[in-house]
Amino acid sequence: MKNSKKTAVKAARAPATHTRQSPAAKSAPQAKATGRRPAASRHADGDAEARARDPFLDREKERYDNPLPSREYVLQVLREQGVPLGEMQLAKLVGVTPAEFDVFSRRLGAMERDGQILRNRRGAIGLLDKLDLVPGRVDGHPDGFGFCIPDDGSADIWLSPREMHQVLHGDRVVVRIKGRDNRGRPEGSIVEVLQRKNRTLVGRIYCENGLWFVAAENRRIAQDILIAPGQHAGAQPGQVVTVELLTQPSRAAEPTAKVVEVLGNYGDSGMEIEIALRKHDLPHQFPPEAARQADRLPLGVQKADLKGREDLRHLPLVTIDGETAKDFDDAVWCEPQGKGWRLLVAIADVSHYVQPGDALDQEAVARGNSVYFPRRVIPMLPEVLSNGLCSLNPQVDRLCMVCDMDISAKGEIGDYRFYPAVMHSQARLTYTRVWDALSGGAMDDDTRRLLPELQQLYKVFKALLGARAKRGAIDFETTETQILFTREGRIERVVPVVRNDAHRLIEECMLAANVCAADILIRAEHPALYRIHDGPSPDRLEKLRAFMAEFGLGLGGGDKPSAADYGKLLAQVRERPDASLLQTVMLRSLSQAVYSPENVGHFGLAYEAYAHFTSPIRRYPDLLVHRAIKAVVKKKAYDAGDWNALGKQCSMTERRADEASRDVLNWLKCTFMSERVGEVFDGTVSAVTGFGIFVTLDEVFIEGLVHISELGTDYFHYEAERQRLLGERTGRQFRLGDRLTVQVARADVETTRIDFALVAGGEVAATDADAADVGGGGGGRKAGGRGKAGGGRAAGAKVGGDKGASRGR
Repeated sequence: MKNSKKTAVKAARAPATHTRQSPAAKSAPQAKATGRRPAASRHADGDAEARARDPFLDREKERYDNPLPSREYVLQVLREQGVPLGEMQLAKLVGVTPAEFDVFSRRLGAMERDGQILRNRRGAIGLLDKLDLVPGRVDGHPDGFGFCIPDDGSADIWLSPREMHQVLHGDRVVVRIKGRDNRGRPEGSIVEVLQRKNRTLVGRIYCENGLWFVAAENRRIAQDILIAPGQHAGAQPGQVVTVELLTQPSRAAEPTAKVVEVLGNYGDSGMEIEIALRKHDLPHQFPPEAARQADRLPLGVQKADLKGREDLRHLPLVTIDGETAKDFDDAVWCEPQGKGWRLLVAIADVSHYVQPGDALDQEAVARGNSVYFPRRVIPMLPEVLSNGLCSLNPQVDRLCMVCDMDISAKGEIGDYRFYPAVMHSQARLTYTRVWDALSGGAMDDDTRRLLPELQQLYKVFKALLGARAKRGAIDFETTETQILFTREGRIERVVPVVRNDAHRLIEECMLAANVCAADILIRAEHPALYRIHDGPSPDRLEKLRAFMAEFGLGLGGGDKPSAADYGKLLAQVRERPDASLLQTVMLRSLSQAVYSPENVGHFGLAYEAYAHFTSPIRRYPDLLVHRAIKAVVKKKAYDAGDWNALGKQCSMTERRADEASRDVLNWLKCTFMSERVGEVFDGTVSAVTGFGIFVTLDEVFIEGLVHISELGTDYFHYEAERQRLLGERTGRQFRLGDRLTVQVARADVETTRIDFALVAGGEVAATDADAADVGGGGGGRKAGGRGKAGGGRAAGAKVGGDKGASRGR
């Protein structure tokens, strides 16, 4: 599994035969071409004139020492010819020489895998759009059907259980639309499987009538995985195992596999994390070459490391983090300067120890980021770096990259500069201790000694906060939660994470440094990864405005509202009793932030340019930005390879980490609620769907489902634009933000599902399930299933000391 993962993530970084000119850069993995491949000896000489007609020839020459015909040119030639072409015939038309044929064949294989071309049964290569075929990714449903999510963003294509029998969730396919299903959705049939995503799976093993099989933990994989004879590795029925697929599913056969790892029993302590690691394919063991490289690193800063660095060891720089943090990326210090301040943000210099293309770097790009679970962290870098040599621990010398800024009295960033330095942290402070000191509470020796500097930092924060308000950045009020455990490892309670001004102080300092990082790269016209956040799409904007109109509210800005327009609307609703409802709808109208080399600004923060610079210990994009800034400072260039591929990789690993963390939280919360079945709680409707309402409980901040059949004797219809379920006969409605009293009816740990029942007058409300269950239909592929603990249908809060929730957005 590890080796296959490495191959996949090297798409952004490893040289193929047609290598990039920079030795540090790497290209896409070499996929095998399918179909019949004619021998190179039968190929005619390449046509130089044909190659010269490639409209992207100059670009390919810049990228590769031995450029091939561009993908665009291959597609252009296929379109001009108007018919499917044999591989040798196509190669000749685009000017490929015999010596290049094998590499060109691999490029065709990659184009086929990406859904740009397809080989017919005779091996001829054709254009998918000419064949009326649609490439996309399979999205499975626990009930056995699924959808093809087209690459071009068009409407999802429904796949029947019969079609889904030959694929697994996540596979890439080409489908032909054959009509409409009974709900009017496009229905497709799978023509070809382009790429198999699943090589290993985690699940529970069972034995029935001598037949061993595994039910995948990922409920979107509905097929049972048959275990080959004698390949159950001594696992006992009901245990959790990892299997390696021996054969993929087909129309006529189930997938088969062998057990490669027995994880233990489902209820074992920590099993939820072991499952999440494998379910989401998270690298969690460092390969030998990376471990050896880490072991060879020194234990501290060496004299030779100081060359070319500014010495800041005399300045009282301090780290301010949560109580459970162990990796300290950033330290801060400031002093008055004229009517403003000089603010220093010192960030761990990971790039000094992790070089492009080395073993640690390859593993870091595979991981993309650290993953934070309650009681356990999966670090991006080995602990000797993340908690040791790179961490800005107190009272030891550490290498850092510094953003040295002038901040005006109005909170505006003036001159700034970046430089490598050496520092000596004066204290490891926490948010609680700092806020106690700043608010006149208890002080310990460190906060008392450093109080003058902390007070200056607080003044800078106030100025930056004023600039933030003037800029119009969106400031949603959300509740993050943390799980507290007993000494025996049992869940004691779920509590909200209380943010104070010390949290916000550090956040504003980090935002300022990140803005400067983006600015220096833009000014130097140096490629980099930016943290981008687009404004609302037209359809989301239309739905938001329609919803707000129901409450007599409006969003300004016309077709292109700004963050300030959102901020003005937030200010209007903040004191209303339905503020939670309105804010939730506003938040859901916005897209997710991603990494990209194309700077389109950050809508939510109201920045024209923004990059992540402040957390290179735990985020790979920050490490890339450090390398780029160092290159700019030295008036050189850093070639990371394919920046687009790196952006996609880092965005994917971020989503993967969030999903894995959410799974673990859901499991833990469901375990917690399984001991409270029958108890009654007050709560708020946090989501409305076609199959019921999700309610978040006040006391424990855990979410569960009141199924539509539990709402009362009526036909309930889902109105998406108004975010409500409306009773046809009674007119009773259930809306986002409504207050309800519910009883915990069920908490299934295996499926992480929590069901609630409505309580009326101190008793569970009577229902007529047969009547109510026919009301309202689900709204497409995402409306299936039951309630997940903690909110399986929405992003959960990060816990376990993850600084990312407040740092850098």
